[in-house]
Amino acid sequence: MNTMRYAFIKAGPSRSFSDDDAFFRNRSDPAGAEIDIYTGARFKADPTKAAILIELQDECLGEHVDDQAPQNANVLGFARYRNGRDEPSNLVEIVRHSGTKIAAVQAVRELFSAAGLEVVVCSDHVGRIINRLVIPKYNAALRFLDEGLASQADMDLTCKLGLGYPDGPIERVVRGGLANHYSTSKALFEAFGLPSFAPPRRATAAFRRDEM
Repeated sequence: MNTMRYAFIKAGPSRSFSDDDAFFRNRSDPAGAEIDIYTGARFKADPTKAAILIELQDECLGEHVDDQAPQNANVLGFARYRNGRDEPSNLVEIVRHSGTKIAAVQAVRELFSAAGLEVVVCSDHVGRIINRLVIPKYNAALRFLDEGLASQADMDLTCKLGLGYPDGPIERVVRGGLANHYSTSKALFEAFGLPSFAPPRRATAAFRRDEM
């Protein structure tokens, strides 16, 4: 059983752990913590910690740390996957950089696993694993809708009946928020330049309406 103590250093709400989440409630005092978890706050290097975690949104870990600096060898990024405004899922994506120590990765993996969360480890890329897989699918469905090739009802029903999905692609994007979908698609498109990541018209329009 994991006994490693962890503390949250917050500046605003976390997308991964709300204040009433059991994992957040079981945090320790920062003075005695072996793992620091930064959510929105500017991180400070501390090589004495078993690990330092930085919560990521759509950005990569490299925007926060220099992976060539020895003092950052215990720093990792993380994000608990969620579809826009939906509740966070049980999956936590851990992001390592090129200089991350194996011991730090293992400490973080054990920390989240002990809390009953599913853990995957990935290298430092915008979109991590899940968004790089699902965003092209959602974008294709939105473009089919824009071009009049299929209705939302038909596409959602086909995916639920034919593929066994619990919800359809457009149903899922709309529920999570089209403006949120735009932001994630835009970050992926800027990073990789692939047409499948380019924000669709409906998501772009929703984002710009929110900006007005």
